Amino acid sequence: MAKTLIAFFSRADENYFGGTMRYVKVGNTEIVCNLMKDLIEADSFKIEMAQPYSPDYMTCIDEAKKDLRAKARPQLTNYLDEIDGYDTIVLAYPNYWGTMPMAVFTFLERYDFTGKTILPLCTNEGSGMGSSERDIKKAAPGATVKTGLPVNGSSAADSQDIVSDWLRENGML
Repeated sequence: MAKTLIAFFSRADENYFGGTMRYVKVGNTEIVCNLMKDLIEADSFKIEMAQPYSPDYMTCIDEAKKDLRAKARPQLTNYLDEIDGYDTIVLAYPNYWGTMPMAVFTFLERYDFTGKTILPLCTNEGSGMGSSERDIKKAAPGATVKTGLPVNGSSAADSQDIVSDWLRENGML
């Protein structure tokens, strides 16, 4: 029986919403993943940095930009023992500087995704998937990387229909 994993990076604290800053207790990506968990049977794993970025949005984006330029691979708070039991991985993350947060690269580079299907989902405020799909293919050689779903972060709580459609298109519903 095929097993699915929803692996996601999400950031709460001060976030950008269509031109304004707002404090949130649950990040947009996690909101979308919670909606998805109501639609499909899947395990979930939250990708969390051992040294998280600042709760202040402007400081956070500066820290993320510095890590991107340095090609940093931040240590995570925990790791899965293995991913061998999963056939499909829904990989969800916010768009940070046109790609995934560096912690997502840490996650991808730790495991062998050969023969697995990765479904990327990227929350953003208008920048779409950026280069993340191409970057996933490089970081997870041997995986089949499907066309990702960009979700507007400001509309995360109302994204069930587009998420359902995307899951259906990918044979998950």
